[in-house]
Amino acid sequence: MDSLISAAARALAAGDPLGALKRVALREDPPALALRGIAMAQLGEHARARELLRRAGNAFGSHESLSRARCVVAEAEVALAERDFAGSPRALEAALATLEAHQDIPNAIQARLIAARRLLLLGRLPAAAGALAPLAGQALAPPTAALAGLLNAELKLRSLQPAAAGADLDAARAAAQSAGIPALLAEVEETAARMSRPAARRIRPHAEQVLRVDEVAALLQSPALVVDGCRRTLGAGGVRIPLARRPVLFALARALAEAWPGEAPRERLIEQAFRTRSPDETHRARLRVEIGRLRALVKGLARIDAGALGFSLRPLDGGEVALLAPPLEGDQAELLALLADGAAWSTSALALALDASQRTVQRALAELEAGGRVRSIGRARAQRWLAPPLAGFTTILLLPAALALE
Repeated sequence: MDSLISAAARALAAGDPLGALKRVALREDPPALALRGIAMAQLGEHARARELLRRAGNAFGSHESLSRARCVVAEAEVALAERDFAGSPRALEAALATLEAHQDIPNAIQARLIAARRLLLLGRLPAAAGALAPLAGQALAPPTAALAGLLNAELKLRSLQPAAAGADLDAARAAAQSAGIPALLAEVEETAARMSRPAARRIRPHAEQVLRVDEVAALLQSPALVVDGCRRTLGAGGVRIPLARRPVLFALARALAEAWPGEAPRERLIEQAFRTRSPDETHRARLRVEIGRLRALVKGLARIDAGALGFSLRPLDGGEVALLAPPLEGDQAELLALLADGAAWSTSALALALDASQRTVQRALAELEAGGRVRSIGRARAQRWLAPPLAGFTTILLLPAALALE
């Protein structure tokens, strides 16, 4: 490696892409192409960065597998910044295996962090935890340690473990300060600020209360029977019953929780569950069937009593019922939560993260665009979607999360 390549690599490691470009901007050899690609990525020119990295990877010969693996890792990181999940993760897995076989530990760790970040964005929390697990206890360089701490904190926040997330953020902050990279430190502080913002609302009979993430976690671990409108679950203590794929039953549970400690009228339940204000006997018969299904699900936690006007939810321990509502209501809340990170998402990436069809996502985006809440850039395959940041609250509880209970 010549002196200019070494100097450019050091500049990139210190977060100085312009300094790196000054040394390799006019060179066309594979190492210089790779460094130029990384510099362009740091400057936000993602399309150009991917082109340069692909050229560099192709230019390295078949006997230079280590260098090609490094290019694959760098291109995967740029794809992540572009929210492009179309590619198979197998290429990154193969690159990781090559890096580990050649004992290139720093780049192997970077590959693991990229894989974990991808899984986090897609809401695959158990898989993300598995990707990060091999890094636990390792002595990492300050920039890498800061990134690992950030990802671990994000994982804990999404898993509603705020105390553990705070400890990871403290470690990430110390590492970022040691690294001396302002952008990294700013990302740590932004993640820390999310913990103090409202994350959900607790709906009471005549008022509502905003809750932080730690307060939500405490409520979910309390003896109260909680109907969680953020994660679409119902439960008490450590028991959770998933209702995300049973929208009618969740609508009934929410309406019953809204009416607690009183009865929810049958007309209200029918309106909430079946989206009609003109019920007939068929709706009433269907309501009895769905209430029976909900009774079977909550058996052991609560009972559902029938009254003259409707139904009421009664915890078996005589405790209270709590209704958690997201800070942002509407059918497109999860979609807006994903777009609130400020990155430009493709329709396919949004569909993958939300576990929905592209057609469903396209319809939702069209509605949001008509209301001026999102905008698109580019066309056809290059089309991406953006939304302004959602100020005043955090979207942690609206982001997709494939928890073990689901």
